[in-house]
Amino acid sequence: MSQLFVRTLREDPADAEVPSHRWLVRAGYIRRTAPGIYTWLPLGLRVLQNVERIVREEMDAMGAQEVRFPALLPREPYEATRRWTEYGPNLFRLKDRKGADYLLGPTHEEMFTLLVKDLYSSYKDLPLSLYQIQTKYRDEARPRAGLLRGREFVMKDSYSFDVDDAGLAASYEAHRQAYIRIFERLGLTYVIVKAMSGAMGGSASEEFLAVSATGEDTFVRSPGGYAANVEAVSITPPPAQDASGIAPAHTVDTPNTGTIVELVDVANAQFPRPDRAWTAADTLKNVVFKLVRPDGTSELLVVGLPGDRDVDTKRLEAAIAPAEATPLTDEDFAANPGLVKGYIGPASIGDGSATSHLGAEGPLKVRYLTDPRVVPGTAWITGANIVDTHAVDVVCGRDFTSDGVLDVAEIREGDPAPDGSGPLSLARGIEMGHIFQLGRKYAEALGLKVLDENGKLVTVTMGSYGVGVSRAVAAVAEATCDERGLAWPRALAPFDVQVLATGKGDEILQAATTLAEQLDARGVHVLLDDRKASPGVKFTDAELLGVPTAVVVGRGLAEGLVEVRDRATGERAEVPLVNAVDYLVAVVGR
Repeated sequence: MSQLFVRTLREDPADAEVPSHRWLVRAGYIRRTAPGIYTWLPLGLRVLQNVERIVREEMDAMGAQEVRFPALLPREPYEATRRWTEYGPNLFRLKDRKGADYLLGPTHEEMFTLLVKDLYSSYKDLPLSLYQIQTKYRDEARPRAGLLRGREFVMKDSYSFDVDDAGLAASYEAHRQAYIRIFERLGLTYVIVKAMSGAMGGSASEEFLAVSATGEDTFVRSPGGYAANVEAVSITPPPAQDASGIAPAHTVDTPNTGTIVELVDVANAQFPRPDRAWTAADTLKNVVFKLVRPDGTSELLVVGLPGDRDVDTKRLEAAIAPAEATPLTDEDFAANPGLVKGYIGPASIGDGSATSHLGAEGPLKVRYLTDPRVVPGTAWITGANIVDTHAVDVVCGRDFTSDGVLDVAEIREGDPAPDGSGPLSLARGIEMGHIFQLGRKYAEALGLKVLDENGKLVTVTMGSYGVGVSRAVAAVAEATCDERGLAWPRALAPFDVQVLATGKGDEILQAATTLAEQLDARGVHVLLDDRKASPGVKFTDAELLGVPTAVVVGRGLAEGLVEVRDRATGERAEVPLVNAVDYLVAVVGR
């Protein structure tokens, strides 16, 4: 410790939002360089390398082979797959001295595809799985939570190459099982959930989420085993309804009802129903967004959904990627007078099939997409496109139609699982791994073909598989820390044992040093606290650093005893010094 490059801190960093960020900085594992960019100090680097070792061992065991690409990449391959544009502002772009365009790699599908295309040409070369552990770069708009959402991060990405879909399914399952082994070895409590493929495309997609209250991802699960990222939940539409007995649509005066709550209050006061009161679920809320594409073009989109639900922005972002959605400003409404803020109804949007008596002077060129619950025959109270006016008994399929379905409403605790396996419960997690069946998207764009067994050129099908290596450091810290600091599982800890010399005099320090040397000779990784500091400081720092086992050489030495402390459980045991090495080797498992 007297030589280790570390400085522990007694105060939390000002920008720390989650426990892992706070303790990793305070314990001297990482140091902030810029927003979302961190320097790895010796302790942190040892933990990171332990994660890499576990990932590398399991990838090698499944037959994948390691390569390493540069982080600085040319523009042309990303132009071929359109991701130079589609990645939008998240891509770090730069020019060399000759004016040629380059990027810092956010992910490497293009590079892997071109490498295999360059070297392989026959079905006999496949199946093939390649991987790398490398630094990635994404210009996050809001980097936060330390290592959990950064602009520079270490990731393991691997890719499988197969002749046909059956081969892809086998490669996908092999990676899935490897991931299960990886996350079990990391000691994480995790769940595998159905996920969206996002900007990388593809079909089958699953995420491995570390269950954590501070996680940015919301997922759902049911008693029957359904599990999905909230973005990937698909609502099962109810059956169409018989609207033959519903009165014709008509408008009503509804002054000062710019919100759903105000509308429901007025409806129950002015035109109550005999069977039950109006609720927000009886209203059709129409929310307007501006969709901005990566190339800068934009369009308006109106989303119609039951008034008791809000649009989940993460579900919306996943559904419209790579475009981004922003709410309309007052200036936007002023530029589109057909959209009456607070009173928007389907009559002036979509295909214009709504009846004119709902207040529309004519349809706008605006896409109108509705929630799956808005099925033919359902009747609604909705905006009449006139200030202080709503329309009642507006029936889907009779009085209006939409341009399609958009399933982006919020998912709630207790909602039915799409597969009928029971009510959904919501939880939060940290995305640790993501596996995709990419298919032929990148192979087609970049011309990756091989000759099959009949001598015919066929396009290779691919899978993509990622693990957040640096994020794993934070996720494990998040799961294992306590009010005193870090508490690493043995597989990831920077050292197996920390020996603390607590007391004055050369005898104690000499005994501690000898014990550390004997442990080191037996293959135990030891950190010796030989500093001239008080026992209290050493104990505090030991708990902060989180080494799994601490050995206190101090007052008990007079009786030939040392104290062994378990950081995670707090258990303590007095052990004769003469037996300490064998005892600790057994504890460590060397």
